[in-house]
Order: sequence, then C-alpha cells, then structure tokens
Amino acid sequence: MRNGGRKRSHGEDSSSSSSSKIDSSKKPYSHHHDHRHHRISPPSNFPDQNSRHRVTGKRSNFISYTELPSLPPKVKILCQIIAETPAAAMERVLEDAGIRVRGEDVEEVLKLSYGHPGSAVKFFRWSGFQLNNKHTPYAWNLVVDLLGKNSLFDAMWDAIKSMRKEFLLSLSTFRFVFANYAAANRAQEAILSYEVLEQYNVPKDVAALNSLLSAISNSGKTETAKDYLVIAKERTRINAETYSILLDGFENEGDVSRARQTFSEMVADIGWDTRNIPAYDSFLCTLLKGQDGLREMIKYFDTMRDIHCYPGMKFFKFAIEECSRKNDSKSAKLIWEELVGRNICQPDVVTYKSLISLYCNAKDFDSAQKLLDEMVYNGAFPDSETYGLLFHFLIKQNRVREATPLFKEMVKNEFVPMQQDCSAAVRVFLAAKDPHMAIKVWRFMVENYKADLDETANLLVVGLRDANRLPEAVKCAEDIIERGIKLTSATLSKLKQSLCKVGKAFGYEELLRKWKNH
Repeated sequence: MRNGGRKRSHGEDSSSSSSSKIDSSKKPYSHHHDHRHHRISPPSNFPDQNSRHRVTGKRSNFISYTELPSLPPKVKILCQIIAETPAAAMERVLEDAGIRVRGEDVEEVLKLSYGHPGSAVKFFRWSGFQLNNKHTPYAWNLVVDLLGKNSLFDAMWDAIKSMRKEFLLSLSTFRFVFANYAAANRAQEAILSYEVLEQYNVPKDVAALNSLLSAISNSGKTETAKDYLVIAKERTRINAETYSILLDGFENEGDVSRARQTFSEMVADIGWDTRNIPAYDSFLCTLLKGQDGLREMIKYFDTMRDIHCYPGMKFFKFAIEECSRKNDSKSAKLIWEELVGRNICQPDVVTYKSLISLYCNAKDFDSAQKLLDEMVYNGAFPDSETYGLLFHFLIKQNRVREATPLFKEMVKNEFVPMQQDCSAAVRVFLAAKDPHMAIKVWRFMVENYKADLDETANLLVVGLRDANRLPEAVKCAEDIIERGIKLTSATLSKLKQSLCKVGKAFGYEELLRKWKNH
C-alpha cells in the first residue's frame, strides 16, 4: 500500500508520524504536524455501525453541519470549530471553548466533520481526555471511516491498531476499510485487508467475505469480486448471500453474460433455495436488461416456477414496468397470475396502474376492470389517477357501457376525472344516444372546473337539440348562460329553429334576452 511515497504492510505496526495517528492516551499538544491530504468526497449518508455488509464506498459530497439547522448548540459549536480551525490549533481552541462532551456528542460531531479529517482527529483525541479514554466503538469506527474516505490509509491503520489494543475491533470496522479501499479503486488492498483479519482477532468467516465482496461489487468491480471468490471459497464455506451480492453487482453493471454464468455456478454450488429471493430478483432483473430480455426471463421464470423458487417484489415491479414499456400484456399476465395469484407478491397502487395501463393499451378492458375491482382486496386502494386512467381509455374507445358505472363510482368516491376526459365523455355519450349521462357529466364538470367550458357547453346544447331533447337543451342553455359560460350565436340559431318549429318562439326570445344581459 502506498501513501506518502512509502509502502506499509497491512499487518505491521506503524511508526508513522502522521498527525492522524490515534493514541488517545497521549497528552494534548503532543502533535503539531498538520495533515497534508487529497480530499475525495465521501457518501452523503451517515455511516451506520449496525449496517450489514453493504456499506457504501462511493464518494459524493460530505454532509456539513450547516445543512442541518436543528443541531444541538453544543454539537454545532464543535463542528464549527473543526471546520474553521487548523489542526495545529485545534486543542487550544477547544480548551478555550470550555465545552464538556459525552460519547454521543463525539459521534454526532464526527459524522459531520468528514471534510476536515486532520481537525476531526484532533477533536477525537482531545475529547478522549474528558471521557477517560473510553470512546465508543462506533466513534472509533467513524474515525476509521473518516480517514479512509479521505484516502488517509496509513492514518486509518494507525487508528485500527489503537483499536486493537483496546479490544474494540469488529467486522463493522473492516466493512469501512473494505468499502473505502474499493471506492478508491484499490480493490487489491481491500482483499489484503481481508486476508489479515485474523491478525486483528476478527474471524475470516463468510460474513467477512461477503462484506469484502459487497464493497468491491458496489465500486463497479464485480468481476474482481467474483475472481477472488474462486480462491476464497476453497477456504470459506459460502452461502446464498455470497452469490446474491455478485448477482446484484452484475445487475448494477448490466452484465447479462456474467450474471448468467454466476447464476449457474450458484445453483451448482448451493442448489435451489426458496429463501434465496434477492439472488433470483437480481438475476431476473439483469436478464430483462439484455437483448430479448423478456423472452429469456420468462424461460428462467418458468424453471423457477416449476421448482417453487420465486423472486420477490423487486423483480415483480421491474418486470411489470418492463412489460408495460414493451406492450407485452401476455408476459405481464403470466407473471402477475403466478406471483400475485399465489400470494407471493402484494402489488401496490403504482404496479396496479402500470398493468391497468398495459391492458388498456391492448384494449383488454375486462382484465383492466378486473384489476381495478380486486385492488382493495390486496390492500391497494385505487386513487383518482387509477380510476381516471381506465376512464380515459374507455371513453377513448367509445366503451360507454363500461364507462357509465365507472364514472358513477368515481363521483361516489369523490374522485374528479380530467377535464379533457369529461369533455370527451359528453361527446361520446351524446353520440351513443345517452343524453342523460351526457348531462350528468356536464353537471359534474361545471361543479369542478371553472374555465375552458365553452366548447363543451355548446356541444351539449346542440347535441341535446339534435337528439330531440329540446326541453333539456333549453334548460341547459339557460343554466349555461346564467353561469357566464359563452353560448355561440350559431348554437342559439339552432335552438331558435327548433323552438319556432314547435311553436315556442317566445321561449327563444326569453333565452335571447338572458343571453344579451350576460
């Protein structure tokens, strides 16, 4: 490993003079050499001491205390001191501040000080004297992570060796080590760190191996992780999670060929297991991303179904989305009936909407209506958008028989269809010789929309007149005029013709008077 131009072994004790070397038993002001480091941004999320093997090693922006307005005053002051004070002056400024800290304070401050590793380490050492050198294991782990994310690997190992003396090391510590080496594109050094685990009294078991493989895979080097597994599995008994990690990595990298190979090796090594849902999820999702993905996915899905090994919600949602994108309602129905029908997956509202839309595009309205009806029985309650989606397609295809009860159900549930769909519905119901529903939709429109109503208003009046519903046409015209909605002179002219024809010219004169007054 190289840092500062010299090579160090993972296992040897360091004699580095770096200011980040951790030994909280030393007195204040004993180190004055400031860090020189190259800053690389770490993840924006706080490290979790209880997280499993998937510790992120990808670098993004550091979280700053300035981004969290509700910090306790003590923590905010300490973070500000670290951010604004050179490392060489840290202990003096901290002493002058006269702040007493607890273990939890140290943890919170360290979480927000990744951008200032030299000063953060000085704060850590200074706070140790107040805590009788009894920092929490999590605080130590944060220091290890903080140094690793800044590529200060020599200092990181100094901290690890100090932890070893205090019997504070655990796999959680080395998860940070693996992740930060991998994120720095130093996968081989992550592997070397794993190899020396037993020198630090940490078991080199499958949990540790999985943590290493996950860190390397998360950095986009899943092939490197897989190559090392070939060596490691001769000494360590692997499990389903081992392969799940690799398959997840190949899914993220879109490597269908290696995913296929890894899946075959998994089946050969550990067999089929109904509990291995994450591996099945990742593999099938990867297949969907490849050429002719749906066809190949269905082939493997059929095999899994035959031996009762099923994927989970991750695959289910992605597969329905992919079927919708490719307008493959046949494959979607197969997946849905198998996973939902057997109570393996419980779809949410978004997934229901995807499949309803797919069925509607395929003009399979019976299946779409059936899905809408069964939603509540699966704990997914349809919203306005779900109803509106089906109503839109029914009106578009002139399916008035199905659209009528759906509209009534929407109104009953206080859902409002889109205005353009209501306008189209008035036209469709008039064309289907159902003026009653046309009027019902219109009344709903004027109760819920206040603009862009003129065109539909004129369409309704003329449509009712043409359907020999002159009294309803006149009544609607009067109401429309009173609402300030514009009836055209052409519409009034048609009403005049019809009223005069039945000897009710006076009715037109009254209507014209109201029209002129508005």
